[in-house]
Amino acid sequence: MTANDLAFLSLNEQAELIHRGELSPVTLVEAYLGRIERHDDSLKAFITIEAEAALAAAKAAEDEIQAGNYRSALHGIPFAVKDQILIKGVRVTGGSKVLSDHIGQRDATLIARLKKAGAILLGTLNTHEFHMGPTRDFPFGTPRNPWNLERATGGSSSGSAAAVAAGLCTFSLGGDTSGSIRGPAAYCGTVGLKATWSRVSRDGVFPLAWTLDCVGPLTRTSQDAALVLQVLAGHDPLDPTSSSVPVADYADGLTNNLEGIRVGVVKELMNEPETNVGVRVIVDDAIEVLRDLGAEIRKVQLPQMADSKYVTSPLVLPDAVQYHRPLLLENYEDYDVNTRVRLMIGAALPAGIIGQADRARIGFTRAALKAFEDVDVFVGAAAGEGAPPLTYSKRVTTKEEAVYGTFGAGAVAGHHSRLASLAGLPALSVPCGFDSNGMPLGLHVGGKYFDEATVLKVAHAYEIASGGLQKRPPLV
Repeated sequence: MTANDLAFLSLNEQAELIHRGELSPVTLVEAYLGRIERHDDSLKAFITIEAEAALAAAKAAEDEIQAGNYRSALHGIPFAVKDQILIKGVRVTGGSKVLSDHIGQRDATLIARLKKAGAILLGTLNTHEFHMGPTRDFPFGTPRNPWNLERATGGSSSGSAAAVAAGLCTFSLGGDTSGSIRGPAAYCGTVGLKATWSRVSRDGVFPLAWTLDCVGPLTRTSQDAALVLQVLAGHDPLDPTSSSVPVADYADGLTNNLEGIRVGVVKELMNEPETNVGVRVIVDDAIEVLRDLGAEIRKVQLPQMADSKYVTSPLVLPDAVQYHRPLLLENYEDYDVNTRVRLMIGAALPAGIIGQADRARIGFTRAALKAFEDVDVFVGAAAGEGAPPLTYSKRVTTKEEAVYGTFGAGAVAGHHSRLASLAGLPALSVPCGFDSNGMPLGLHVGGKYFDEATVLKVAHAYEIASGGLQKRPPLV
């Protein structure tokens, strides 16, 4: 098997080979480091690469496994993380010049859990500045989509999606406040999972919006996402919002039989103007696959979705201002101009607008939960189109453009993922085909609180029945 073939194996396939002694973690890490060296100059997926530390960790993992101390399915598996999560001794910048020399003084809880499971860190991944988006001047290079280098990755977990799609790591971690895992996953052709809010610890994670922020895995398959979530999930005393709800065995229920599963098709995620006609056709085909697998397909309407696009920014930006105020005052010129403008909008928002947004979110969540009473999961398009050209990234130069980007076009961009974000529900994007430009598309699958297992089951069954993407990005 070639190094390229190794790099595109699923986590589960790599884990089985490592466990049987047929694949060395050192060989696997070397394969990924070689691919990073060859391809990342054009992709700009990574910000910091920890090559020496990764090779040392791989050798230690190899020795442990040979001695009979196999820790978990993640033992010896290489991963990378969005540059917003603290790692001891590693530069963590938030994708900003403001923190370009910042070194983590400790491991975030998620990093500690992954290391304990035996996973091997390759480095940190590119992101929109402080995962706020949209960044126009990426200080560490503009991340590009491995399916077409002239198209966007989505954001803000840009490098997290590009690295997995391009075969630069087995899995990655991303952050999702309003679709920042699921959007890039859809654009780049990976699985991207946001668990229930509070299911995964946010200790040591640079914040954006306290009541919306989530962290989750980007992987090649839903089974891989289940294996990573198994390690990430669970109560953390260092995160005061962390839930103590028992953690399910996420991989245990993965089958290709959906008999008895009620799937709600959200009209507003399929028929809105933001959803391209070609995308609707492909997602409709994916839904028919679910029907063929035994799922009961039901129509769900949520008219409140139309107004939800105006709720997110008034919730997110004032929260961001509280974190960034001291940094912004001391490092004003080092912030990307778009980030500065968005922070100033957040600082200027009247309390009444913020309160209205909060009340609207509560009403929207109640309406969503009511609409989903009679279904087990809800589905729709993960994004309204395939990845757009990089030329869409226009530098904001006027107040009018800033306001429109925040409450107009920018608000519409996250439309398809906003439902799960505002309500705090688990959701993922799973690849379901390609658009007319050859760019990946995603099926969005969401579920009920703390029922990630059913979300993963539906996505896994779809993957098995559809055969997955069946091809690699052209750069490989």
